[in-house]
Amino acid sequence: MSRPLSATRLSAAVAPAAKDAANGAAPRAYQRIKDHVLERIQAGEWREGQMIPSEEELTRLFSVSRMTANRALRELTVEMVLHRVQGLGTFVAQRKYHSTIVQIRSIAEEIAERGHAHSAKVVTMESIRADAAMAAEFGLARRARLFHSVILHRENGIPVQVEDRRVNPALFPDYMAQDFSRATPNEYLTATAPIQKVEFRIEALMPEEAMRAALAMEPGIPCLVLHRRTWSFGQVATVADLWHPGSRYSFTGSF
Repeated sequence: MSRPLSATRLSAAVAPAAKDAANGAAPRAYQRIKDHVLERIQAGEWREGQMIPSEEELTRLFSVSRMTANRALRELTVEMVLHRVQGLGTFVAQRKYHSTIVQIRSIAEEIAERGHAHSAKVVTMESIRADAAMAAEFGLARRARLFHSVILHRENGIPVQVEDRRVNPALFPDYMAQDFSRATPNEYLTATAPIQKVEFRIEALMPEEAMRAALAMEPGIPCLVLHRRTWSFGQVATVADLWHPGSRYSFTGSF
């Protein structure tokens, strides 16, 4: 979904340049780049979610140092005009991707409702033995067998969730045979066994390097992590940790 660029945000961003002009001074180099980006956005040439020129391209266009171009883009990111995705580029800011916490829904369905494209990459599919903590969560004996999957979900090609899930094989014996690049685990699980009870908590956690890289996050930004446990037929069915980049994701809900 798109975040409207308010006049207040735009005027606040260009204020330093206006002040320089009023004083008869030329805008600083980094401010000229900021003004250029804001003008292209305001004119509708660069739309929300669209990638803008790279630091290198702006460096050549304005004949400035890479440091100057970086400062301009960094300040516009702080001002929420742009957002930067490590390894992909810099984009005109959108509203945060969001997920409901009241209903359990497929992330693919939520993304489709926003008019965007969902894609998934299966990172891990394995049979494991429960450690003490996971055995306690499932109410099973230590070293009981569980299925484990890790799936990276993308929205319009941008990573938005790492789904780290443990599954009770007694309820879902065919889990390992599913192709979760085509249908989400949620779609398979809810079609196989009805959900009777849900328990969840949300935390802000700093990701380790592998998680940060998977979600294309810049250093120093926390993840929003939804820890969710579900029950079916009187048993714990799944335990999932859903990792989201905190800078471009939010949870919503109502009762």
